[in-house]
Amino acid sequence: MLSRCIATDPHTFASEYWGRRPLLSRSGALPRDFGDLLSPTMVDELIAERGVRAPFIRLAKEGDVLAKDCYLGPAGFGAEMPDQVDSAKVLSRFADGATIVLQGLHRLWPPVIDFVRGIVDELGHPVQANAYITPPSNRGFDPHYDVHDVFVLQTAGEKRWIVHEPVYVHPLPSQPWTQHRAAIAERVTGEPVIDTVLSAGDALYLPRGWVHSARALDTTSIHLTVGVSAVTGADVARAVVDALAEDAAFRASLPMGGHPDDQDEIIATVTKVMAQLVATLRDDATALSHAAAEQLTRRHAEQTRPVSVRPLATLDAVAHADTAAVAWRRGLVATVDTSGDGIALRLPDRVIAFPPSCAQAVLALSRGLVADAGSLPGLDRADGAVLIRRLLREAVVTPATV
Repeated sequence: MLSRCIATDPHTFASEYWGRRPLLSRSGALPRDFGDLLSPTMVDELIAERGVRAPFIRLAKEGDVLAKDCYLGPAGFGAEMPDQVDSAKVLSRFADGATIVLQGLHRLWPPVIDFVRGIVDELGHPVQANAYITPPSNRGFDPHYDVHDVFVLQTAGEKRWIVHEPVYVHPLPSQPWTQHRAAIAERVTGEPVIDTVLSAGDALYLPRGWVHSARALDTTSIHLTVGVSAVTGADVARAVVDALAEDAAFRASLPMGGHPDDQDEIIATVTKVMAQLVATLRDDATALSHAAAEQLTRRHAEQTRPVSVRPLATLDAVAHADTAAVAWRRGLVATVDTSGDGIALRLPDRVIAFPPSCAQAVLALSRGLVADAGSLPGLDRADGAVLIRRLLREAVVTPATV
């Protein structure tokens, strides 16, 4: 999936562009366009027929986000939810120059769901996808930067993009562009790094922090913004510090008597705690590393989510567990632990125990084996059916075609 977004090989992208500088990729250098992900017809279907609700849609015009009541409304008898999109209102706002923003398409539009899942697998960081539909000769937002990396995929029409160097390098989610309005206003008066028109099939990678703005030309522009929430060194450090909450010494209260205006006293206290922290990091590095890694794993699982399970198809496979073929649930964060007497499958929210006889089969499935009950290693068909039935009910595997 990544190869569709970049006009270079993944190794070069990782070493020369990722988190460092923009990459403009023209459609002639890419294997295909992006019309299969989101075309004008698909946009109309989402707005007119899919029951989209806020916050999965918003509208913006010339830098301002529009009030929700100008494009939302009740859905009528049998769907009494007041926050659904009113397609007639959207038409009116769009005709008047507003940009339509379809948010969270990685949760509700099948082509984008599959595409984003593939990007997550390749990048190893959480990914989302929004769409921006801008009428001719209009723009949605003022010059700004994002606090996540983005791949801009132009699916239809044309849009002019102007990109300037960062005013604040590698911003975190707690450091939005609104904290640097004046610096951005000054930066955009200078020479841009990129001033180009994206046509259908073109792609643009922007690391977080790079200042940008965009305007549609004489046709309706549709582009996908694939956002990547990169895990940072600050995230790792925060996970390590959070792990210290298990240490009673760091949970203890600081001495009484400190005055909030006494900077020398505060600095002395901070220095003392930092020395204690350094000593703990040195002496208990292994334990802290494991605790921090578990927290980062849980965070990744919460932000990425594995592929959805189909309840009816899954229960049908459970009923035919002796013949049903299954595969590991794609994107599931799990660790197979064979260090004990049996085998433990450690998931972010629970641990599932199996007898030792299941070790080969569970390991093989976790490594990509697609199998039915009769082809699981180390088990006969009857025992294989029992294991498959359990794994299906626990949403660890999904029905597959051999």
